[in-house]
Amino acid sequence: MNKVPLIHVTRRKDIFWVRAWLVRIIAVALALVVCGVITMMATGLNPIKVYAAMIDGAFGTSRRLWMLLQNIAILLCISIALAPAFRMRFWNLGGDGQALMGALGAAASMILIGDKVPNWLLILIMIVVSICAGALWAGIPAFFKARWNTNETLFTLMMNYVAVQLVAFFVIVWEVPKGAGKIGIINQNSNAGWFPQVGGQKYLLNVIIVSVLTILVFIYMNYTKQGYELSVVGESEPTARYVGIKVRRVIVRTMLLSGALCGVTGLLLVGGTDHTLTTTLVGGRGFTGVMVAWLAKFNPVFMVITSFLIVFLQRGATEITTTFGLNQSFGDIITGIILFFIIGCEFFLNYQIHFRKAHKEVA
Repeated sequence: MNKVPLIHVTRRKDIFWVRAWLVRIIAVALALVVCGVITMMATGLNPIKVYAAMIDGAFGTSRRLWMLLQNIAILLCISIALAPAFRMRFWNLGGDGQALMGALGAAASMILIGDKVPNWLLILIMIVVSICAGALWAGIPAFFKARWNTNETLFTLMMNYVAVQLVAFFVIVWEVPKGAGKIGIINQNSNAGWFPQVGGQKYLLNVIIVSVLTILVFIYMNYTKQGYELSVVGESEPTARYVGIKVRRVIVRTMLLSGALCGVTGLLLVGGTDHTLTTTLVGGRGFTGVMVAWLAKFNPVFMVITSFLIVFLQRGATEITTTFGLNQSFGDIITGIILFFIIGCEFFLNYQIHFRKAHKEVA
């Protein structure tokens, strides 16, 4: 006689989005309570003051607010770049490398022809080169996946390391001064290749560009034939082939788009904000973007919320370590607990836990 297990898990049917976000809000509230208890036990600080410091670190001054928006824009840009590939079940972990190649293309344009062409033409060249560089870096693993079914996770991950070494090589080639081991601010005197300020704000143009891209990617994924095809391929490649979809073409096309958008991320960093090139320029956002995209269910609109949450926690963690003289590890602990609750609640949104009911014996 087969015994019914004490606990078994079943997949939950689609949950209404309002209820889903309510569950997430409750998860955040519980995380704050747990963090508050740990804060009092470990440091003796008032958790309300700690949370107030986190808010102040993000919104305390206009400069902090613009830095918050800039960081959200960059993280959101690389997240929406990864979303089409993930919806197709192509696990692109090469966002960092693809963005770095876009940054390398922009920096090379600024250094090599910055004083030879008008600024508007230079920026146009930077855009084209960055998009092509990012698309190329994503297109290589896409081609091998489509042609020989290679493992895209390992392939894109390894491409990150190649991109880092390429950037390191050119940093030494273009270092200023020689022997410094870094490029420094590119075209600091002429500002050639620097994006123009909009409304007197350095970061506003980046925010506008990413906002437009977010809307376009949302439309592409949900309301175009190409978006429908990549969704079908993600659900079942045999089904896609059966209905006449050219799977190899969809894989390559989608990854070229993903890489191109990652290249735009590198372009925004070099041309819009940092105006330099380093191996750490992207700062691991390609991996953080994976979490942002997954939490938002690959929906570009919801990625705005998840990007804000991640960046807010990062900046808040930095602020509390500075304000209260704590080491960075404590801020990371607070961030980790909150993210644990948020990610953990996704399990309960997708699955149901059932307990075995007691059966009365019949006399």
